[in-house]
Amino acid sequence: METFFNPSSVAIVGATEKPGSLPGVIIKNLLDMGFKGNIYPVNPKYKSVFGLMCFPSILDIPGKIALTVIAVPAPAVLDILKQQARKQVHYSIIISAGFREMGTEGMEMEEKIKQTASEHAIRVLGPNCLGILDNYTNFTTSFLPRERVSKPKKGSLSILSQSGAFAIALLDLAAQEGLGISKMISYGNRVDVGESAFLPFLSDDISTKVIAIYMESVDHGRRFIEVAKACSKKKPIIALKVGKGAAGIAAAKSHTGAIAGRYEIYKAAFLKSGIIEANGLEEFIDGVKALSMQNPPKGNRVLIITNGGGFGVIVADHCSENGLEIPPLSDQLREKLKAQFSGFYVVNNPVDLTGSASDEDYRIALHTCMVESDEYDAVIIIPLMAPQGMSEKVVGLIADTMRSSGKPAVICTVGGAFTLRVKQLFEERMLPVYPSPERSAQAMSILFKRKILQEGILHPSR
Repeated sequence: METFFNPSSVAIVGATEKPGSLPGVIIKNLLDMGFKGNIYPVNPKYKSVFGLMCFPSILDIPGKIALTVIAVPAPAVLDILKQQARKQVHYSIIISAGFREMGTEGMEMEEKIKQTASEHAIRVLGPNCLGILDNYTNFTTSFLPRERVSKPKKGSLSILSQSGAFAIALLDLAAQEGLGISKMISYGNRVDVGESAFLPFLSDDISTKVIAIYMESVDHGRRFIEVAKACSKKKPIIALKVGKGAAGIAAAKSHTGAIAGRYEIYKAAFLKSGIIEANGLEEFIDGVKALSMQNPPKGNRVLIITNGGGFGVIVADHCSENGLEIPPLSDQLREKLKAQFSGFYVVNNPVDLTGSASDEDYRIALHTCMVESDEYDAVIIIPLMAPQGMSEKVVGLIADTMRSSGKPAVICTVGGAFTLRVKQLFEERMLPVYPSPERSAQAMSILFKRKILQEGILHPSR
């Protein structure tokens, strides 16, 4: 699969400088990103495109071509693929839409493409897709203008998606949440390569730490379970499965021509292969963020520390609903904390530092309960920033103390501009921040699910 992400040369078929044209935007994005490989525009109408020599056909390009990117009307794609076969180019990304998702005629065209690719050993990504973004090789086939979708920062999240629009939205959401991207793969109608081909590649990819999948259907059921299970042993996979009910299945079929199948089968397959399934977009994003920034806890005993008692109660409720335990402090730990705090602080679980809390109080509570004690496996920290005793210094104190503990933490904080600034500082220190008690508890439960699923894969007899 390496050629899809780091081709030595790429031919862009359908190249033009016309404003808004898909292949034109692809070339501009490659140039703007600083792609180091050779770029060959292909279009018989032009001598040059964006200062690059333009060739009448693939066959007119001198030397070898590693990959083609085809962005021409659907009826012309088959002839391009046949030219590619004569040129002995073995990789292609077909951006063009108008195939299986359009009905019988489109299905027939897609079947001919599949047959031609198979006969000539051409690996195909697409059709009807956005293609690839590799943030480390600076290669992309995105046809969305950079002024609309900015390049994400480098990071460890890789995205697999049947939907190009969803993949791009996820890139934007990831940027908002302080997450960096390694790779994005949009495969659309998936005439050839799909999840089962890319998961082994991402499993061995050193820049990928977490894998997120948007799935309408699966390519090869049994093979997918095998490769996903092997990948899950090394890296967390979180999936958003759509097309669960009749309306969703019909929508998926008109979108990418996907045959979604019974949801119960997917649910069982996810469980068997160690995939965390998210229930909706919000939980998907929150889970990706938690898994990207924190390690799973060893157990489900969670401590809550807050300076707003009501928030602590809500978090405790949602932890209980999500399979997390909120055990009270032992007598010994309670006395140890009381000796360091004002008499009106509520020393229990949640630990309520009240509106009089200072930055240092958070450090004391965390060091005492998470570093010096082993009563808790993880902590949800709620530093509301409005009280006078709170400042940006709390970020460093919390981050340093939690690093010393070796245990995971998620942050819940609610507020305006100052709070948003503090959120950014936390996430720069790899502490995920959520704007509600419910979401912080859900994120912690996803971290714990990763622990349970990983244990089930590595030690199935337990």
